[in-house]
Amino acid sequence: SALNTLNIMSKNNKNLASSLQKVSSGQKINSAADDPAGYAISQRMQTQIRSLNQDNNNAANGQNMLKTAEGAVSSTVDILKTLKEKVLDAANDTNTTYDRNTIQDYLDQAVDQINDNATTTYNGKLLVDGSMNQKGNATTVAYSNASLDSSTTFSTQLTALKDRNGLSLNILKQDTVTVSYVTNGKIMTTSFTVGTSTLSDIFTKAGQAAGANISGMGNGVTLKTGNENSVIGVNAQGVTMHTADGSSVLTVTSSKSGVSGNIAGFTISITGTDGNVKKSVDTKLDAWDEQINAQDKSNDNSITLQVGTKANQTIRVGLGDMRAQALGLQGVSGDGSVQNLDVSTRANANAAVNVLDNAVQKALKEQTQIGSVESRLDYTQDNLTTASQNVQASESTITDANMAQEMTEYTKNNILMQASQAMLAQA
Repeated sequence: SALNTLNIMSKNNKNLASSLQKVSSGQKINSAADDPAGYAISQRMQTQIRSLNQDNNNAANGQNMLKTAEGAVSSTVDILKTLKEKVLDAANDTNTTYDRNTIQDYLDQAVDQINDNATTTYNGKLLVDGSMNQKGNATTVAYSNASLDSSTTFSTQLTALKDRNGLSLNILKQDTVTVSYVTNGKIMTTSFTVGTSTLSDIFTKAGQAAGANISGMGNGVTLKTGNENSVIGVNAQGVTMHTADGSSVLTVTSSKSGVSGNIAGFTISITGTDGNVKKSVDTKLDAWDEQINAQDKSNDNSITLQVGTKANQTIRVGLGDMRAQALGLQGVSGDGSVQNLDVSTRANANAAVNVLDNAVQKALKEQTQIGSVESRLDYTQDNLTTASQNVQASESTITDANMAQEMTEYTKNNILMQASQAMLAQA
């Protein structure tokens, strides 16, 4: 009887120990012996949960990095907006030379701050200096004019120019053309009488005025200024560009790709014989919008954010170049000296207006791209959180103990253990 009771008590003791483990851990599967299949499934799910939580952390850290980059670009946008005001002020002839020099001093400091913004770092990584750009070939800046008649070519005489609706611009032979363009921080300006000049002559004569060497380039011209590399290239065929309605548009491109060949902006103006600017003409003839930004060739250095539990489940983010040179506010001469945009004269300040417009457009585009990825990461984090919760709920169903049931089982086994002890003593 004693041996039989001892055997029963051993079983009760084992059951009691198992119940105690389940009650104390809150899990009904504490080892592979409890449920081999359930244990393997639960371990895979726990791995998935931890991976999803890490992905969530990765997304959060990536968002913090992008917020840092956005802050730097936002600061640059604010500076550019102020500089646009200052340049417009400098273009006003109520200012003296001393006033414009003061504005120039402010511009120099602002350009320096823009370069400081471009060297903003996160965890030691430079963000918006172009070092985090996506893989790409060197691009050539391109400006298109969709306000001129679709039949216009670069060989069309200025006096024959029409707007998009086919109405004449009424440019007279006695009128004066003034063209200014900015490259590498230098502003170049020339004026000439319309006469029989063509649209292509605007860019040719601008190059000649700056001491340019002219060489043929297809049906257009390539301009080189002094010791500078190619400045402006005009191709009569144009880059393949089309408007929303599918019609072609004239396109002016730099003859050198990359930031060093960037045309930061150019402006064309027609002045009548009375000395007044023909504003109605300028709104059409000067409506050149930047279609392609000038970029240097770069390897794929874009930021990779791991936001999935499998390999290659990533979000890739390329951050653009927000340095003053890339924005057209600064240039590097052949001797290596740095030159900022010059607004010390009214003519230069007038030419700089379009440069600031283009710079603001580039910075806003970059800020928008960063913001769109930040918004995507918000959705990514929400999705990862939901996935983690659902997997955890499934894992809980498999492993978590029913505490009411396990407490009842524990109480039963405890009573049976006490009873078997008493019976063993009696035996």
